[in-house]
Amino acid sequence: MNRLFTRLFTFVVVLVSLSRLQAQVTNAPARNEGDGPHKRLIIRGVTLINSTGAPPMGPVDIVVEKNRITQIRQVGYPGVPIDAARRPQAGAGDKELNCEGMYLMPGFVDMHGHIGGKAQGTPSEYVFKLWLGHGITTIRDPSAGNGLDWVLDHRGKSERNEITAPRIKAYTSFGLGAKEIISTPEQARAWVRENAKKGADGIKFFGAEPEVFKAALEENKKLGLRSACHHAQLEVARMNALATAKAGLTSMEHWYGLPEALFEDKTIQTYPADYNYNNEQNRFEEAGKLWQQAAKPGTEKWNKVMDELIALDFTIDPTFNIYEANRELMLARRAEWHDEYTLPALWRFYGPSRISHGSYWHNWGTEQEVTWKRNYQLWMAFINEYKNRGGRVTAGSDSGFIYQLYGFAYIRELELLREAGFHPLEVIRAATLKGAEALGMADQIGSVEVGKLADFVITEENPLANLKVLYGTGAIHLNDKNEVTRVGGVKYTVKDGIVYDAKQLLADVKKIVADAKLKENFEITQPGVAPKAGKLSGGKPQE
Repeated sequence: MNRLFTRLFTFVVVLVSLSRLQAQVTNAPARNEGDGPHKRLIIRGVTLINSTGAPPMGPVDIVVEKNRITQIRQVGYPGVPIDAARRPQAGAGDKELNCEGMYLMPGFVDMHGHIGGKAQGTPSEYVFKLWLGHGITTIRDPSAGNGLDWVLDHRGKSERNEITAPRIKAYTSFGLGAKEIISTPEQARAWVRENAKKGADGIKFFGAEPEVFKAALEENKKLGLRSACHHAQLEVARMNALATAKAGLTSMEHWYGLPEALFEDKTIQTYPADYNYNNEQNRFEEAGKLWQQAAKPGTEKWNKVMDELIALDFTIDPTFNIYEANRELMLARRAEWHDEYTLPALWRFYGPSRISHGSYWHNWGTEQEVTWKRNYQLWMAFINEYKNRGGRVTAGSDSGFIYQLYGFAYIRELELLREAGFHPLEVIRAATLKGAEALGMADQIGSVEVGKLADFVITEENPLANLKVLYGTGAIHLNDKNEVTRVGGVKYTVKDGIVYDAKQLLADVKKIVADAKLKENFEITQPGVAPKAGKLSGGKPQE
């Protein structure tokens, strides 16, 4: 009876939170940006980073017909004038894009891309342009927080290029929004079938009673759909990441569930006696100690769990960036892009609060940050070794929470994969081909190959030498005149053969933010009292 009451209470809280998220969601406006698609587009003279594991190669000309790659032609050698006879010739009506000296990669895949909503005060145009402005051409929306119907509508508009937006994959939160609580395997199977019938691309789980969870995973797999899971601490003791992978889960988010699968001397996380899950200071402070409770790198348990997950073709989407404020709060709070790209409503949403998810800065200090730094070292060691042994690791951002901003946070995720030990080429592959594989789309996107969709990121600077040049704010550079300059930022984002001026998209975002600040007479200040104290924020349901 107590369990039923708890589940009813949790269900009501989640539905209320979702209703707040979905209220008055702003639709993306009709597309009035982008050049194309063209009958024939020729991109000239790039250095190609094709994401298959091959080293860079150039100069290369790439021919796109409508939205498909039809030719990739080597046209010369570095430092030597290009022989015009080698180049594909442009015909009447063809579009030529001169990118000589630039670098071209596949479009980025953000495997954890919440589209925002009413609670954050983030209109979809703002989110979509931040993503495209950073080269993100495909996103997986885990939870479909604006409502499945809304997300599917925008998925269709994006497929038809009626809006300026990345390609969208919609993963519905298991059980949320159902007419009744899912408490039996039969109800779980029926819900999964209905979810597929509505057109969802997959399911995101947070955990459930084991038999219910297993039934849902089995039915989802039978229907050919994919799945993700944030192994919430309320359920992870019953099914950790290894257990869910064995039951048919295809990917996991963050890292919850991995340390629990690696426990050797316990079965439950070491919670202090005064711990309360609803106190997020408790929750995240103690979570920072989890990897130190797990089996050590190189031990028999560590190897056994890793090998089993790899054998199951299991995908890990670590989202390192979303927890970075835990190890360096000031770094995340004062990232330079907040000043011009973070909306006032979103800044308030980030602020300390006892009742909003991801706003747990009640008393966060040196001790918590040092603990989380150690947590990252062990977490990153597992992820890097997982990749080295052949496991699939992808790049996802989970932006819109904990001071992480759409687009910018994704590039930070790439930097953190580099910190974990990935070679820059492995970082780009995680951001492209590995994401495409996890979505079941590797035959369409994820690498620059003939026959695939024309999704590209084009930069003037070499991202392999410095991933910071991918940030919309660019990277600091001292020129030969001893002048401090900014270099980088994505030059062009190409999605479905449509060429977007990435910097203009970000300029549009800056104007959205500037107009909102002017309207509210707002500026970012140091916190005194919690901006949201004393009222419900309507934020993301606690995960």
